[in-house]
Amino acid sequence: MKERGDFYHNPDAPEGPELGEEFWKNAVLVDPQGKTSVHLKVDADVFFFFKRQGKGHITRMQDVLRAYVKAQQKAEEAQAPEHKPTRKAG
Repeated sequence: MKERGDFYHNPDAPEGPELGEEFWKNAVLVDPQGKTSVHLKVDADVFFFFKRQGKGHITRMQDVLRAYVKAQQKAEEAQAPEHKPTRKAG
């Protein structure tokens, strides 16, 4: 069932407690940063390098891509000219 993406739902499960107005007064709407499904072709040797490390190879590939993105963003920030406030003469 879980392998198909189905989740167990117990209709007899007890209800959770009411959250109350205080909870909702401080609640903040957050736009989720979801995942994007893509079809990505990679060289076979690259794929099998990760695959032979066992379960979680797709997650490890994602981690490598994320590390690359962070490194590139850091390099871009370092190259960006600093914006210093200018003083008015007078």
